[in-house]
Amino acid sequence: MGVFTYVCKSSGGEWSGKQLSGDLEASAASTYDLQRKLVQTSLSADSSGGVQSSFSLITPSSAVFQVIIGGGGGGGSFGGGAAAGASAPGGGAAPAKEEIEEKKEEKEESDDDMGFSLFD
Repeated sequence: MGVFTYVCKSSGGEWSGKQLSGDLEASAASTYDLQRKLVQTSLSADSSGGVQSSFSLITPSSAVFQVIIGGGGGGGSFGGGAAAGASAPGGGAAPAKEEIEEKKEEKEESDDDMGFSLFD
């Protein structure tokens, strides 16, 4: 499993990304193209499984991009990543959905408790 973290900056209309602790880097005209290039760059260093990525703007001209390769559920491809992630403990979208449902159930229960009783 490989985790690649990049610091991305925009300068003069071009985005560039440099690995936080390493020598990998890429540049492109848009954030979309930069993400694609950085994923390919990361895959050239480690191609052991499925790919997950996260792009977060910090300011309008800077961002953090993280690429995770391999890991959860034996690694899935883009087509089967959701199924593999759902079977992994703590991974995928299924646990988040269960948490939301649990919160809704708790809220419904708390609506019944008005803080007083008919017999007070």
